[in-house]
Amino acid sequence: MEDESSEKRNQARLKVLELANMISVPMSLNAVVRLGVPDAIWQSGSNSPLSASQILTRVLPSSSSSAASADPDNLQRLLRTLTSYGVFSEHISGEIRKYSLTDVGKTLVTDSDGLSYAPYVLQHHQDALMRAWSLLHEAVVDPTTEPFAKANGEPAYKYYGKMPEMNGLMQRAMSGVSVPFMKAILNGYDGFEGVRRLVDVGGSAGDCLRMILQKYPNVTEAINFDLPEVVARAPHVPGVTHVGGDMFKLIPEADAIFMKWILTTWTDDECQAIMESCCKAVPGGGKLIACEPVLPKETDDSHRTRALLSGDIFVMTIYRAKGKHRTEDEYRKLGLAAGFPHFQAFYIDYFHTVLEFTK
Repeated sequence: MEDESSEKRNQARLKVLELANMISVPMSLNAVVRLGVPDAIWQSGSNSPLSASQILTRVLPSSSSSAASADPDNLQRLLRTLTSYGVFSEHISGEIRKYSLTDVGKTLVTDSDGLSYAPYVLQHHQDALMRAWSLLHEAVVDPTTEPFAKANGEPAYKYYGKMPEMNGLMQRAMSGVSVPFMKAILNGYDGFEGVRRLVDVGGSAGDCLRMILQKYPNVTEAINFDLPEVVARAPHVPGVTHVGGDMFKLIPEADAIFMKWILTTWTDDECQAIMESCCKAVPGGGKLIACEPVLPKETDDSHRTRALLSGDIFVMTIYRAKGKHRTEDEYRKLGLAAGFPHFQAFYIDYFHTVLEFTK
């Protein structure tokens, strides 16, 4: 064993302590979102640095019973931790610490459409999901059942369907993530040109179709295809027809099929079956446009790779023990097996890649 006082050993011990305590980071993020801290600091764009005490006066009404007992020191501890991960900027004057939002923190601010990444954070840390994490090792020991199902007695999608509040939070989370992503790909990808009839598989509330229709008037028929219990709660979107069904059995016919973050939550066999349904639904020259996280071939310590790999573990824990993020080559092979001879990948967004499969 090396000298424990050496720089190398000190750094190694420090790193493992950081990793062991890493749960403090997402749970601190969850806490400040639940408290409404990002919106309190943002205040219609002012983003003025505020102390923990000042933030508390904005998030807790003075008339509430919790206002008198709220602890600014404990809030400051959360803010300092998240500052070290780039969510807040710290401003120190004498003994006073104040905090403003970084670009990362601004993603948690509710916009004019009522959207942000905040519901995505909250969705990840619900009790049913948290129960699954302690069983993560079971995905290695017994990959036939994902940890979520072992912890909660049934798969996540079925569980959500019985819980209106969870399902609603999921829809808000997907909308908050989808809108900025769709803005990015609509600025950098032109694959919807010439498409008349478009089906969004797993389209949830229909936000993606709404944005596609705004840019591409050539799309005259738009179908939001999802589980019956999902589309039953979907809001009215002009020009969009909500259709419930099972993507493994039959997908409505279209010139192009669109899906986002669908394939990654299923096993290779299930993924191929979904893609085969898509292939049957489009004519020759038709295409499947799938937006999925795509893993790099080699592993590194970049933020992008870490985000993709940690998302992969989330899929393994919550949705399918053998569902996964895949490499570009793995998607190409799945497309060929499903009947799509042509494939292109467009790297526009840092997390989701646009995968175009043409029949």
